[in-house]
Amino acid sequence: MNTIKEVFELYGFEPLETPAVENLETLTGKYGDEGDKLIFKILNNGLDNPAKREEIEKSFEKILEGKNDTNITERALRYDLTIPFARYVAMNFSKLTVPYKRYQIQPVWRADRPQKGRYREFYQCDADIAGTTSLISDAELALMYLKVFEKLNIGVEVKINNRKILSALAEACNSADKLVPITMAIDKLDKIGIEKVKEELLKAELNAGQINFIEKYLTIGGSNAEKIIGAKNLLRGNETGMKGIGEIEYILNLAPNVIIDFTLARGLNYYTGVIYEVKAKKVSLGSIGGGGRYDDLTGLFGLPNIPGVGISFGVDRIYDVMNELNIFPETLNTSTKVLFFNLGERESLAAFAAMQELRNEGISCELFYENAKMEKQFRYANKKNIAYAVIIGSRELEQQTCIIKDMEKEQQQTISIKGLLSYFNN
Repeated sequence: MNTIKEVFELYGFEPLETPAVENLETLTGKYGDEGDKLIFKILNNGLDNPAKREEIEKSFEKILEGKNDTNITERALRYDLTIPFARYVAMNFSKLTVPYKRYQIQPVWRADRPQKGRYREFYQCDADIAGTTSLISDAELALMYLKVFEKLNIGVEVKINNRKILSALAEACNSADKLVPITMAIDKLDKIGIEKVKEELLKAELNAGQINFIEKYLTIGGSNAEKIIGAKNLLRGNETGMKGIGEIEYILNLAPNVIIDFTLARGLNYYTGVIYEVKAKKVSLGSIGGGGRYDDLTGLFGLPNIPGVGISFGVDRIYDVMNELNIFPETLNTSTKVLFFNLGERESLAAFAAMQELRNEGISCELFYENAKMEKQFRYANKKNIAYAVIIGSRELEQQTCIIKDMEKEQQQTISIKGLLSYFNN
């Protein structure tokens, strides 16, 4: 999280936090039908009110039918960080410096079936920009992905597509009104394969010719340059499609290491331009990041025509990838550099005073709380991967000295207590 935060701030983003609870109407209808089913709803207070028992029982019957009822629930846990961000911008736009660049690192909740890489509660790290249509911002977000995963030592593919191209695909099939089911079917390609996608399109009432056209689109391959040529040939004459392809070309000029993936759809309904997805190269765990441009998301909250673009990092999945690749540094969980042994009341008071002097200079250390056997205190230091042990016994206290043991090298030396700060600074 600190690595991601450092990159966010390197690119000029400011932190923001929003409440865990949102009004249900803020969230519903923003994530597609499948997304709405995964929203954790919160029961209203006072459901045990005897005067309302009959009314509440009827409300529960509606809930069981898949409908919502404000007698039962008016609030929900946030599903992602983008919709709360849009609500915040709409409510506070007059106070913000625009373009407004914010990052947010908080948990979100989804009523999903827990499995590998999929959780009911997980952290997202989002960076969003509100108030600009400049594609420089879109390119910078792609570069931020590359920078973060370079720092984390994870080999990734940062993939991009454009919703305008997907809209053009629906238009070319004379099915502009079916953009959502088309994108939802394409979004499942990795999971279910092309034949099942074709079955989904058939269920959406597309004919064989339209499905064949979409299949041609999905099989465009080659290098980035070859994919651009293939898409231009397929969508020739479609103004929306040419605009989307042009936006991708612009981003590639500034961020040449991203990969065009025309099968990338992302199921969320609010995207309007470039869309991103990040996958680890050596681990099959789905996406570990994603996002896109949404040029009227704040319009849902009464503030139209405010362009926005953002990306998200799935922290829990990134952790899983790093764990599987075994690339966490060995010292990652080491917060303490120095352990002062506790060898008696007078000795521990002297150790405590010396420890505070080190802490005041930013050197992390702790004092073993109990006067325990040396073996137990050494075992504690080893389990916590503490680099140094400082031992002040009765003899050392009389001489105002201490023993410093380098736990890794298994070497020790005696120095004055006053020389501790100089020792660790060096």
